Amino acid sequence: MEARPTIMVTNDDGIDAPGLRSLVRVLVSTSLYNVLVCAPDSEKSATSHSITWRHPVSAKQVDINGATAFAISGTPADCTSLGLSKALFPSIPDLVLSGINMGSNSGYHVVYSGTVAGAREAFFHGVPAISISYDWVGGISNMDDFVLASEACLPIVSAVLADIRTQTYPATCFLNVDLPTDVRNHKGYKLTTQGKCVYRMTWTQAAQEGQMLSTMAMDADSSTSSVTNLSELPAGNLLFKRVAIGLKVDEDEVDSRVLKEGYITVTPLSALSNAEGECHAYFKSWLPGVVERSSSSAL
Repeated sequence: MEARPTIMVTNDDGIDAPGLRSLVRVLVSTSLYNVLVCAPDSEKSATSHSITWRHPVSAKQVDINGATAFAISGTPADCTSLGLSKALFPSIPDLVLSGINMGSNSGYHVVYSGTVAGAREAFFHGVPAISISYDWVGGISNMDDFVLASEACLPIVSAVLADIRTQTYPATCFLNVDLPTDVRNHKGYKLTTQGKCVYRMTWTQAAQEGQMLSTMAMDADSSTSSVTNLSELPAGNLLFKRVAIGLKVDEDEVDSRVLKEGYITVTPLSALSNAEGECHAYFKSWLPGVVERSSSSAL
């Protein structure tokens, strides 16, 4: 009898987040997979691909029905790296899933995303991976949507594992999947490319007393948000918080726009950060003159 494939799940919202718990519950319910969980012990949203370097991280076993799970004191990238190292689990999983994030991760936001970093770290280790995010909207979305989102991802997970088994799955990318707000009535899967959508941010000075929510807190349930107690901060410190003032939306048929049209977006990503072609052409002619202009200005 063929062994069941092993899937490791991580995220950036923390091991108790409803997106991760729903995803694990749906995976376990299929009885098709061995499920491991290696996720942050608290919210690590917008930590990007940061890693813990100067001190150890702790790992505490957590009871999640049907899975072997550990809560880690590090970042999403730490969790993936530790989970793949054989230091925590006895073998390397076949596939890493990072999510399901409470909020979409498309356009430039993938740079900030700890969810995407959890999958990207697996890619660095040569392990196939998918980052998964749900376009949560406060007042419209509810926790059941994470179950629907998890179920909608099962065909993608199954297809990826089938190609891994036949050794036809590409090793040169990982997948970023975003699910629309009305996931129950999604329009199907659509292959997209990463766009340039990004929230425009500014800063405003915060009050010196009371409590301040994490800058990445979702408006769905403030009880799950990270809170800073301002009374514990040193006197005399000026406090500032981020404020979103608008969203720059893509005009082209890229991930963020297709997501808003109601599709489940499937975007292959890599880890290179090469600039667009015209930049390389510009600096190719610009660079030879740098020394000459510098010498001239010194005269």
